[in-house]
Amino acid sequence: MAARLQAIWYRASRPPWPLRLLSRLFALIVRARYAAYARGWRSSQRIACPVVVVGNLNVGGSGKTPLVIWLMAQLRAAGLAPGVVLRGYGGSAARANEPQRVQSDSDPSLVGDEALLLRRRTGEPVVVCRDRVRAARLLSAEGVNVIVSDDGLQHLALARDFEIAVIDGVRGLGNGYMLPAGPLREPRERLGHVDALVINGEGSFWAGMAAERTRGQRREAAARDLPGPGRPFTMRLKGERLLALAGGAEVMALSSLAGRRVHALAGIGHPERFFALLRSAGLEVIAHAFPDHHRYRAAELEFQDALPVLMTEKDAVKCQALGGPNHWYLPVAASFAEAEASALLGRLRRAIGD
Repeated sequence: MAARLQAIWYRASRPPWPLRLLSRLFALIVRARYAAYARGWRSSQRIACPVVVVGNLNVGGSGKTPLVIWLMAQLRAAGLAPGVVLRGYGGSAARANEPQRVQSDSDPSLVGDEALLLRRRTGEPVVVCRDRVRAARLLSAEGVNVIVSDDGLQHLALARDFEIAVIDGVRGLGNGYMLPAGPLREPRERLGHVDALVINGEGSFWAGMAAERTRGQRREAAARDLPGPGRPFTMRLKGERLLALAGGAEVMALSSLAGRRVHALAGIGHPERFFALLRSAGLEVIAHAFPDHHRYRAAELEFQDALPVLMTEKDAVKCQALGGPNHWYLPVAASFAEAEASALLGRLRRAIGD
């Protein structure tokens, strides 16, 4: 069912009418929820420190987690003490209202794969909880002075000082419909209320936004067509070194596998992004896509050949006990052009009062 919906969401033709009807109903529910906050029937809770929300409109991955890792490094470099809150999808703690601190050796089946990845990559405090307000209050009480909420755009109970919406540069907003006819959790117009738009890569989304030929013209046209605070920022994901899944200090350059066949596993919101990254490095990819937050079994990492097996870092945090000598994972890092990074951080620091 999920695969069929994905095919409908990201194709040019109109969705079937029953899905469009349900989409209208979902839109009414979303608007009613926003109206409840706007009229004071429900209230957003403010924390003692600034809150930065990184989210998206689409169901599935868009590149939020690498952006959160990048933001955490920038905030720390600015002399702040940042921390992360998130629901912890894929872990049992996501269903509870009790905040759960994430340690570098936490069980991903409890805290979720993304939370464990964030803790290991940033070294900063991370708390998971269905109630992000409680999670944020816990971090604030422990000395964190700026909180980054991963995937909290729709969590209106937590007041925020700065919102960043991330859009996949290839898939964009899909067919533009709200769930279940399309991938959107909120209407497209919601982008007009965020503080910054970040496009993850420059793919077919940019090309589809306008007919202009040059990259600069496409970006200008896309900025005009998208609601939001001026021209979007472009983020790129880079990965150059493979690390041994089983641990240790073994490292292999991704470029060393150029021209070779490899098995590639990805249980993320958009697996094709990982496969495309490997292909761009010259690898011949045998792709194995799994659902987001998939819990792997040992048999799913075993193949009847001696080819290298590569996976995402998000998958690796769940598979270390299953790793063999031919299993590797690829950490990726977000990057921006220097001028864009400066502009984005400047806008952010003005908003949070730093």
